[in-house]
Amino acid sequence: MELPLIVGVDGSESSLRATDWAADEAARHGHSLRLVYASMWQYYDGMSRAFSTDRPPGQVFAENIVGAAAQRVASRAPDVKVITDVVPKDTVVALLSESRNASAVVTGARGRGELAGLLLGSVSLSVAARAQSPVVVVRGDEPGIEGAHGRILLGVGDADADSPAVRFAFQEASVRDCTLDVVRTWRTPAFEGHGGAGEPARTHEEQASALLEESIGAASRDHPGVRLRRAVIEGPPSEVLVARSAAADLLVVGARRRQSQFGMQIGRVAHRLLHHSLCPVAVVPQPL
Repeated sequence: MELPLIVGVDGSESSLRATDWAADEAARHGHSLRLVYASMWQYYDGMSRAFSTDRPPGQVFAENIVGAAAQRVASRAPDVKVITDVVPKDTVVALLSESRNASAVVTGARGRGELAGLLLGSVSLSVAARAQSPVVVVRGDEPGIEGAHGRILLGVGDADADSPAVRFAFQEASVRDCTLDVVRTWRTPAFEGHGGAGEPARTHEEQASALLEESIGAASRDHPGVRLRRAVIEGPPSEVLVARSAAADLLVVGARRRQSQFGMQIGRVAHRLLHHSLCPVAVVPQPL
């Protein structure tokens, strides 16, 4: 049974962009789309009016939000099955719960009431750092969001041999019939200095290239039709990936999750990409 694609909606402009992106994604993969509006104040408002014959204003507001989002999906992707739900929970708690039975959770970069200067809203960051499913934060410019570049960008690290993030990226590239740009960065340790850096630098680059091939080996055999572009680049991974995200439709990275550990579980690279990427970012959990 195919799991639904979950979208957190709140009526904000960022949420509408996420809804459009999710509608296109659901149509590509044949997923149903579940539109979720979560609010604690709506719940309390409903309780305070428990003896009224009128529907609470919060309920009316919430139903209007998900109804408008559903109409937007129907207009953009009429073949996608849409389910709507109003959940009386904290938004982060609700979306984390939804992630247990989701193909992915999609959010906008900022919600209602977020300060205009924020690069990323607190809900999106919290969900991306703790969800059990992949989380896509829809951000960036219009060409990237609309999929105009024909390229998926995958950043691979030390623990990415045939990882869920690698599999996710190959599947996206296959479904979209686009190029998969796989990037592995490397650095020359400072203690090697500049005097004898030539040979050690070549060694580090060769090691990075070998690790890249190890990371994608199994997935590339399973998806022989995916067009690959490999890049081994010296430099900080977050800076390299942010720069390359300008020509990508989706940036995919992994996030290691310890099942027994609570709180935010997201690395520095993924954290920076969520704030600065020039295209949507998919954070894929990788159990340790």
